[in-house]
Amino acid sequence: MDAIQKTLVDPLQPYLRPVVSSVPQPIHDAIISLVGPSCHNTLVVNLDLAQDPECTSLAISKALGIGIVGASGIVKVPQILKLIRSRSSAGVSFVSYALETASLLITLSYGVRNQFPFSTYGESAFIAAQDVMVGVLVLTYAGRSAAAAAFVAVVAASVYALLVDTTIVDAQTMAYLQAGAGALGIASKVPQILTIWQEGGTGQLSAFAVFNYLAGSLSRIFTTLQEVDDKLILYGFVAGFLLNLVLAAQMLYYWNSPVQGKKQPQKLPPKSKQTARKPVATPAATRTTGASPSPKPSGKTPTTRRRG
Repeated sequence: MDAIQKTLVDPLQPYLRPVVSSVPQPIHDAIISLVGPSCHNTLVVNLDLAQDPECTSLAISKALGIGIVGASGIVKVPQILKLIRSRSSAGVSFVSYALETASLLITLSYGVRNQFPFSTYGESAFIAAQDVMVGVLVLTYAGRSAAAAAFVAVVAASVYALLVDTTIVDAQTMAYLQAGAGALGIASKVPQILTIWQEGGTGQLSAFAVFNYLAGSLSRIFTTLQEVDDKLILYGFVAGFLLNLVLAAQMLYYWNSPVQGKKQPQKLPPKSKQTARKPVATPAATRTTGASPSPKPSGKTPTTRRRG
């Protein structure tokens, strides 16, 4: 940080100080609520990154957390649009999204109940909502509309039990569920990895979502180390990053490769309903000279007029 301070921040201080002084007070208050008054004075007012390394690390963690939460609102939108445009769920594993939805709901509830900073778990709410939409689309395009409705009902019941009526799941049970959420998050990647491997391609899987997940899981490791002293959450993010790395490698390996899958035998209609078209014979004169054939006689005897 000393090198950055000397080579970058110090030369820019004459230009940065007027900008800082013109920032509205509500923005300063928001920064204070994130990093505290001491770090606010050090980093924003004094523009000193090297004075307190802990303040600098905290500020980076908060910025990453806010960035992750903000990006989570659109991370699965390309996947949703890709499914809608293609009207196909090839290469996308419903089991993977169902397990991830369960893991995210537990993580969201655990963060809310323990009053962790929203920047450390806020993306769970946005991604879970998008996962539900992806799961519904995958089931619908697979011809399983009833299963899609059941999936939505299960998610709604889980939200009620975990967030609305906290008497259903007590704090100790919630801790056990959080321990299992890490395993669910890890397991949610395995079906997708196997689906890509079995089908020999990524199909309708969105590259934007895969690579953003990889960057987000790496950033989450840093923010958890800085702001949350909970090994259960940390180990889950580490394992998730490793499997996201496998998915990203598959995405690169199978880039532009079509999904092979199993070919279904084509069913022909019954012979009674088949209409065979016979080739129309072309008169020889027409084929050779190109002249149009003479009209066929109508079969009626022409009437002759008698001359008076």
